[in-house]
Amino acid sequence: MPAYSHYTGRFAPSPSGPLHFGSLIAAVGSYLQARKQDGRWLVRIEDIDPPREVAGAVSAILTTLEAHGLHWDESVSYQSQHSQFYDDALTQLNHQGLSYYCRCTRAQIRNWGGHYPGACRHRTLSAQNSALRFYNRQPQTEFTDDLLGKIEIPEPIAQEDFIVRRKDGLYAYQLAVVVDDIRQGITQVVRGADLLETTVSQIALYRALGATPPAWLHLPVASIRQGFKLSKQNHAPALLNHEAMMNLHKVLVFLGMHPGAVSDYASPAALLEWAVANWSVTSLPKCREILI
Repeated sequence: MPAYSHYTGRFAPSPSGPLHFGSLIAAVGSYLQARKQDGRWLVRIEDIDPPREVAGAVSAILTTLEAHGLHWDESVSYQSQHSQFYDDALTQLNHQGLSYYCRCTRAQIRNWGGHYPGACRHRTLSAQNSALRFYNRQPQTEFTDDLLGKIEIPEPIAQEDFIVRRKDGLYAYQLAVVVDDIRQGITQVVRGADLLETTVSQIALYRALGATPPAWLHLPVASIRQGFKLSKQNHAPALLNHEAMMNLHKVLVFLGMHPGAVSDYASPAALLEWAVANWSVTSLPKCREILI
């Protein structure tokens, strides 16, 4: 068993489809950041939204990571197996007066400009046909990103009372990701810059749950045109495992590294070994997206 430092990072894909180039950027970036600091790198499958899950996606994701030399520490964690932790967090919020039921529709919120104004805060609604919202009494409007520096989020977004359990009873992403990062002792979250705006909401939830937020490192996302990132929803092509060397090489170049020719390396492990030795946050592109 290797002697790890205190650093713990993670890669947390959802099983809504296979990994694509954009996914690999986050996986490689989080992996290199952890390995550079002799830390642990965990894989967590965020499978709390069954309607969006694709059959076989979990197996495909794990196979793709292994094909690219991205081997995780400890057992893979599955959100679907940790509902007790989410329930405990919801109970804690309820006892603190930091949650309430809401029946506002998406159409209503669109009519309010796209941001929920707290319309149900004081209505004392029942759980029936209701979503559960976090009462954001101490909103966070800014944070420091380890690549991009000080990030300020507009108040309508930062102050929003966001959903922690959906009307259909499923746990919301904002709740599950925070509870799991606390549960797993994540010390730094490395992910795509498309999630920058969610960070202030997550920091507010960390503090409401009495936990210290991790450090944050948001990598540029790959976009085919401005504001149009590669994603499963945008039908980004799945990674081909037999092209793992080329895929890794492309990611490293995307992240501002200069690995030379693919033929200089005998295997994904060799290429990743070079990448760990040469990894530096200060060399990353300081931007939110890169057109590819």
